[in-house]
Amino acid sequence: MSLQIYINGTFYDKENAKISVYDHGLLYGDGVFEGMRSYSGKVFRLREHMDRLYESARSICLQIPISKEQMEADVMATLERNQLHDAYIRLVVTRGSGSLGLDPNRTADPQVIIIADHIALYPAEFYESGLKIITAATIRNHPAALSPRVKSLNYLNNIMAKIEGLQAGCVEALMLNHKGEVAECTGDNIFIVKRGHLQTPPKDAGILEGITRNAVLELARTLNIPVSEVTLTRHDILVADECFLTGSAAEVIPVIAIDGRSIGSGHVGPVTKQLMTEFKAMVHR
Repeated sequence: MSLQIYINGTFYDKENAKISVYDHGLLYGDGVFEGMRSYSGKVFRLREHMDRLYESARSICLQIPISKEQMEADVMATLERNQLHDAYIRLVVTRGSGSLGLDPNRTADPQVIIIADHIALYPAEFYESGLKIITAATIRNHPAALSPRVKSLNYLNNIMAKIEGLQAGCVEALMLNHKGEVAECTGDNIFIVKRGHLQTPPKDAGILEGITRNAVLELARTLNIPVSEVTLTRHDILVADECFLTGSAAEVIPVIAIDGRSIGSGHVGPVTKQLMTEFKAMVHR
């Protein structure tokens, strides 16, 4: 059976799932999205993803044409239609089609698109041995230009940093903010461990407030691991005992080196291993 794509309440074969070339999501990156994971047919933290999606849309004056409750039902229907239990779900809302030009008032009919498919963001060996990353020269977008808490379709900033990583032989890259502080990686939030203390950049560092990031913070507190959201510099990453990344697609993945320098022992650390194990248990509850 061909993959079935949801567009505005109707399912289409993957090959026939189309939107207008005049859609402002395509022309200008004008829209919002969410990436979610389902485990055993249950979407992990679906309501939190919905809250973030609708807040992102409200922030850019985009009216989503259906309610949160209907959107949740449509996500589950897309999983069922494709007979998927463990899947990655990409939910996209565009401004809709219109004429050329930036004026959003010249658009109509926002497009709601739901794709459910399998994803393997990183090879299994990276979870066992850890990632090697670099620090990108491309900085995170200035928060005064567009709030990083808006998960918009315009990801060129992150893509340019991703290209830097790939050109250096790394699948991920660290992005600093306009003050030279650690923000996040191109698609994931970042954590370090120092003397048993878990640390991650705060929201005002210019990060997307990740759903998996928040889940790991909750896990750490439940496990009595000291945790804080604190300003970090590249120096803090270099001298950390452990480092790992979090994201809906990546889940929890260790980092063992940055810019050619080992982090800690250069191996996956005990706190990271514990949180990886506990997170896997959490998503299946």
